[in-house]
Amino acid sequence: MKALILAAGFGTRLLPHTRILPKPLFPIAGRPAIDVLICQLARQGYDQIIINTHHLHDDINTFIRQQNYPIAVTVRFEPEILGTGGAIRNVADFMGHEPFLVINSDIFTDLDMGRIMRIHQAHPHPVTLVMHDYPEFNKVWVDAIDHVKSFDPAAAPAVDAAGCRLLAFTGIQVLDPEVIDFIHGQGFSSSIDAYRKMIRRGRVVQAHIVRGHRWHDIGSPAGYADAVMDAAGPAAFDKAFGRKPHMPLTKTRLAGDGSDRKWYRLSSGDRRLIVADHGIRMPGKSSAYPASEAAAFVRIGEHLLEKGINVARIYDHDEFSGLVFVADLGDENLQARVGRAADKKEIIDCYKKVIDALIPMSVLGSEGFDPAWTCQTPAYDRQLILERECRYFVEAFLNGYLDMGIDYETLAPEFQKLADLATVDAVIGFMHRDLQSRNIMIAHERPFFIDFQGGRLGPIQYDLASLLNDPYVDLSENTCNILLNYYMDKLEQVRPINRKSFTAGYYFCGITRLLQALGAFGYLTRIKAKPGFASYMPIALKTLQNRLDSNAQNLFIQLRDTVVSARKKLALQR
Repeated sequence: MKALILAAGFGTRLLPHTRILPKPLFPIAGRPAIDVLICQLARQGYDQIIINTHHLHDDINTFIRQQNYPIAVTVRFEPEILGTGGAIRNVADFMGHEPFLVINSDIFTDLDMGRIMRIHQAHPHPVTLVMHDYPEFNKVWVDAIDHVKSFDPAAAPAVDAAGCRLLAFTGIQVLDPEVIDFIHGQGFSSSIDAYRKMIRRGRVVQAHIVRGHRWHDIGSPAGYADAVMDAAGPAAFDKAFGRKPHMPLTKTRLAGDGSDRKWYRLSSGDRRLIVADHGIRMPGKSSAYPASEAAAFVRIGEHLLEKGINVARIYDHDEFSGLVFVADLGDENLQARVGRAADKKEIIDCYKKVIDALIPMSVLGSEGFDPAWTCQTPAYDRQLILERECRYFVEAFLNGYLDMGIDYETLAPEFQKLADLATVDAVIGFMHRDLQSRNIMIAHERPFFIDFQGGRLGPIQYDLASLLNDPYVDLSENTCNILLNYYMDKLEQVRPINRKSFTAGYYFCGITRLLQALGAFGYLTRIKAKPGFASYMPIALKTLQNRLDSNAQNLFIQLRDTVVSARKKLALQR
């Protein structure tokens, strides 16, 4: 049996990644998609395969030459892309006089292609299109006896009387050689146009409808992620629970955070894993791609787990797709736990448990920590404070959200002073850098830290300030002071500190953290269209003013006045 794999396309839905790597070479659980497909066809009885190429054809050709397949696999380059019809016509000499399979290179499926060929051979019609009910792609009208009637989704009035329903083409088809006679001329041509011509002339385009199968279109970021999840999920479940899951896995989208990552829960019966989708990265291909956030998540997470820190165990990951499979810690975070606390004592007791887990992360997490693991900066330093916290506050919040027209340079002297003071009394350790209540899960009455991919070395006061000056919770000043002293008491049991200088560093880090948080709220609300973050701006501004009033009013007069003005303008907007 012979097959044509269509692999010439530009992969436009996967830009910019397909400028660097052709879509057929995107890995599925560590193997290029086209390799998975070729091996599948070989297992299912195909003995000759031809692949058409155009975009980044040398990369595909080189890969195929390096393999040692048990069947004949050849590549045919198209100097000008020919489309599906043109590609079929261009390999007419290869196909000969028997039916042949045509399959898109950008699908991942468990369908039996040998069986599909046998189904085609059992009926007299020249075309078999493999169809399924897939609402996202349902565009082909098929009648009650599984004959294709139209490729125009808007043609319902004309075909409805025939008992038609809309179905989706899987990208898999079997053709008799006579189909080539319906493909016009030379150059670019669509196979759909040929099928329309056949239908007009009374020929039957047969639909074979499949159900209960696995199928993914990897030509989009979401489809590619689904395919990798489907392919890698069983191994992750095996590592986590000691046995493979029942397929298919149930996937549930979870509420996201301020980042572009997506979160899913994969379930098989009562067994569950969480998948963090960081997005596609191409390490080592171009300087345009920084260190992967997914790689940082994995390396830092494995390091912290090795140190005995409360983080979710990582069971598997795929750095290219950005998927990371981790233990499921449930649905309750610290913000939710505090929200249902009965009284102040319960809140303080809850935070004490968090602090008891935080100190080992801060101290032990720095031991053997490799700055090369980081995906942003290797350490928290003066330059980061000035650019990613102070300037971010001015540009994304004061100007980007409140439209106050503040010149950064007018505040620059005070920002420089703040950057010095936030680092001069630093007690260096591992720094999470986003240690707020939504990034602390409560599971089995224990706190677990998540979202640590931005971790680096820096002042451990920063994480404490992030925890206690958290706009999502709004702890009272008295509660913050109780917990600050509790933290220092516990820290002194493992390392000596100067309480006065530690406290000073804590307060200055609290200011820089709130500047960063407000910048993020402005950016997420205005640029990312996530309006829910705007509701936390008043609390963040109030806490920032309190920090400036109680500890640094005389040091940062202009900043304090700017914050007061921002509070007034924000109140008017609301």
